[in-house]
Amino acid sequence: MSTAILYRMNAGFPGDVNRTHPASIEADLIDVNSPPTAYGQAVLVDATTQGVRPFAAGDQSNTVPVVTWGITVRAYPTQQNQTNQNFGAAPFGSVAPPVSGVIDVLTAGYIMTTVPAGQAPVKGGTVYVWAAASTGSHVLGGFETSYSAGNTSVVANAFFNGSPDASGNVEIRFNN
Repeated sequence: MSTAILYRMNAGFPGDVNRTHPASIEADLIDVNSPPTAYGQAVLVDATTQGVRPFAAGDQSNTVPVVTWGITVRAYPTQQNQTNQNFGAAPFGSVAPPVSGVIDVLTAGYIMTTVPAGQAPVKGGTVYVWAAASTGSHVLGGFETSYSAGNTSVVANAFFNGSPDASGNVEIRFNN
């Protein structure tokens, strides 16, 4: 018997902490007015609610890095609960984070996330977050590889750790 693997396995799923040591993950309250919308998403601490929220349009600064609190961590395992309890019916990575309560946030370590198709991060490359209205492949709160005046915010102390896989999954090294 021989086995042929025709395609490269994905590097991971957005929000996967792929190097568990060393990693700092903390439980944070979710801002119920603006909860995180995806795993592997950069979050800020809201000044009013003290909960974590994703970037919003207007959170960018052209001169000063916005202090990113961390990146949302995918709970394990995450598959959508079906009414018939068929847990294999939903694909991995398709479940949205909770809208209230507590969410795990990586404050230091290595985590998987995505970049838009066609972007090619390089090892040691600067990480940006799209902090303007979504347009085309640029998604509000999504990671980017290049600066766009008025649209992106640099994520201080974060670097890409190589190129993405075929699905756009890429590893980020983050240290808050």
